[in-house]
Amino acid sequence: MVALTAGRNTPRRENDDVEGHPVQNGAVIFQGALVCLNAAGSAVPGTTAVGLVALGRAEEAVVGDGVRTVRTRRGTLRFANSAAGDAITRAEIGDQAFVVDDQTVAKTNGGGTRSLAGIIRDVDAQGVWVLI
Repeated sequence: MVALTAGRNTPRRENDDVEGHPVQNGAVIFQGALVCLNAAGSAVPGTTAVGLVALGRAEEAVVGDGVRTVRTRRGTLRFANSAAGDAITRAEIGDQAFVVDDQTVAKTNGGGTRSLAGIIRDVDAQGVWVLI
């Protein structure tokens, strides 16, 4: 392709905060879970691992059979806060949050063992608001 020399009508997806992704065979994703994309391009529940790409929140529960997909929603979503030295405080607003499991985020990458969840937008008594 070459650079534009005139205006263009660039297509836009409607409801672009909701996507469908094939679920890894055997993976169990619960409604409301933090969902990630693995290196094979399949949706999996969030877990402590490197190389995952956070997709958002599962809009439904799905057990992967190699065919099924899961609808995910991006946005600013609240997840559980990690504990002890990895607990996120208001001082970390604007920093990165990292995936611990399918409902928990932490303030560090766990010594290079966790994938990025998103950007910390707020912290309250119920958890951490993360922009994915």
